[in-house]
Amino acid sequence: MYKSLFKCVIMSPRKLIFENEINSIFLTGDRGEYELLAYHYPLIGALKRGEVIINWNEAIPIEGGVIRFFANECTIMVEEGKVKEEAKN
Repeated sequence: MYKSLFKCVIMSPRKLIFENEINSIFLTGDRGEYELLAYHYPLIGALKRGEVIINWNEAIPIEGGVIRFFANECTIMVEEGKVKEEAKN
C-alpha cells in the first residue's frame, strides 16, 4: 500500500528552512499555480515571488526559486521573502 506523504526540503543559500514529510505543497511557478501531491509526475521548474504553502496551513514567503520533484521527493531552493511585520500603533 502506498502512503500519501512525500519528503519535502526547502532551503535558501543561508539555511535549511523546512524538512519533513508532507501531504501537499502549493506553489506559484513561472507558468502558473500548481499543487503537488505524493507520487506527482517528475518536474523541474522556476518559482515566482509569492508563498510556498505546505499542507494548506503553513506559508513560507519567497522571492523566487527552483523546484525539483523526483522519486516522491521535493527539493526547493529559494531566495527568502521578507516576513510581513505587524502594524505598530
